[in-house]
Amino acid sequence: MSFIKVDSITKTFKVAKRNSGLKAALKSFFKREYKYVNAVKNVSFEIKKGEIVGYIGPNGAGKSTTIKMLSGILLPTSGSIKINNLDPIKDRKKYVSKIGVVFGQRSQLAFDIPAEDTFDLLRDIYKIDNNEYQKTKKYLVELLGIEEIIKKPVRTLSLGERMRCEIASSLLHKPEILFLDEPTIGLDAISKKIVRDFIKKINKENKVTVILTTHDMNDIEALAKRIILIGNGEILYDGNIKTLKVKYGSYKNIKIFTKDKIDNIKVKGIIKKCKKEDYYNFIIDSNIISISNFLSKLTTKYNIEDIEIDNESIDDVILKLYEDYEL
Repeated sequence: MSFIKVDSITKTFKVAKRNSGLKAALKSFFKREYKYVNAVKNVSFEIKKGEIVGYIGPNGAGKSTTIKMLSGILLPTSGSIKINNLDPIKDRKKYVSKIGVVFGQRSQLAFDIPAEDTFDLLRDIYKIDNNEYQKTKKYLVELLGIEEIIKKPVRTLSLGERMRCEIASSLLHKPEILFLDEPTIGLDAISKKIVRDFIKKINKENKVTVILTTHDMNDIEALAKRIILIGNGEILYDGNIKTLKVKYGSYKNIKIFTKDKIDNIKVKGIIKKCKKEDYYNFIIDSNIISISNFLSKLTTKYNIEDIEIDNESIDDVILKLYEDYEL
């Protein structure tokens, strides 16, 4: 049975429009024109309890709008959302006690006081039993390595330290669902690893369902097995990352260093060839021609001095997916 069920949701915004210039500005005071923008169009998907799902797409695709509807911040224009049999709007009071939300570019921590003070305030807001609160806080603080950090005013913290405090604050009431919007934006490699390891651990130990929106495809690869791609407000792909890698990850980038001139090479499986200053760059599809066969054909004709082979990164795979859908 689905834990999250999104059925044909649409969100339409009424946006004022006018031309540039003083005349148009004055005219808009007396007669304002509007246009209607569909930020999300007929989106449907289901998520099981305990899943980690990457919800991805280019800027303006509708990711944040969807998350805001799922978290009860925005009301869908049409369609329905059921999360553990609760409606985010109609059952708002009961629902918000079961979700945690982290927006990477927004903070729920008061900047001029220590994060620990905000934690205490959240305990009162969510009406958490103090013994349970102390136990949960200790668990989160130790896991995220913020024992000393939570005692400092938030404004004095680095971005990585603040983000770890944000994540802890969103989990104090033991939510069943965690919405993460750009949780590692601007973080250094060490902080990213701490955050990713933490998300994996709470998902495994507490079966917390996680919906992750990010432009950092390494986050997606490290955490999610399934991705949902949204573009122009519509779901374009919903499936396994491994399937994408099989389809798009077969491309290999090969640099051939040689003083010979390589031209008129006609081999099935070569996607692209271009001459650089001191090497030739080939992109081949290893599903059509293996790397060893490709190199064998080159070495029989040319004097090869050096070779560099790069596999497709997850960023490259997602970019090819975007290109397929013309995003």
